[in-house]
Amino acid sequence: MKKSARGARRRQKEKRTFRERFNDTMLWIFEIAVVVLFAFVIVYFFGQARTNVGQSMELTLADGDVVLLNTLNYRLGSPKRNDIIAFKPNGSSTSRTHIKRVVGLPGETVQIINGMIYINGSVYLEKTDYPSMNDSGLAEEPITLGVKEYFVLGDNRNDSEDSRYADVGLVNSDYIEGKVWFRVSPSEAFGLIR
Repeated sequence: MKKSARGARRRQKEKRTFRERFNDTMLWIFEIAVVVLFAFVIVYFFGQARTNVGQSMELTLADGDVVLLNTLNYRLGSPKRNDIIAFKPNGSSTSRTHIKRVVGLPGETVQIINGMIYINGSVYLEKTDYPSMNDSGLAEEPITLGVKEYFVLGDNRNDSEDSRYADVGLVNSDYIEGKVWFRVSPSEAFGLIR
């Protein structure tokens, strides 16, 4: 009888140990799943990388600079004037991503006269001193934006393919990938983008 009681206690101890190991394993799997989910959310909403191609944003971004997009900010609210956005022109999935600065917002009328930007008939004075534009392009005549359209310009105003030209045109909000907010490369320029 003593042998069977000892055997039963040993089996019970082994069962408890198995349960404890199983619970520890399940807790470990849960913790890993939470970390992976958290990392996915951070990367998806705040860390999609894009490379700036060309000289059109030269005053802010150089050719080849790698930047991060904030897609959450765009999903929660529309881009604001002066935001730098990444978008696919005309929604083309085969074209490269363009990076430009938002100047005109939905419902506004934009025109460029003698190198100056006019929004709803008033001169728009920018906070930064960008070069005066030599070519007004399509904006020589007033352009009224639709409810989902944005007028964008490159910071290097005289060497930028932007909303002044038919190849890029007005940017539909459906084609905006996110707001550019952080430069990761080159390392000497690492930091927030304004």
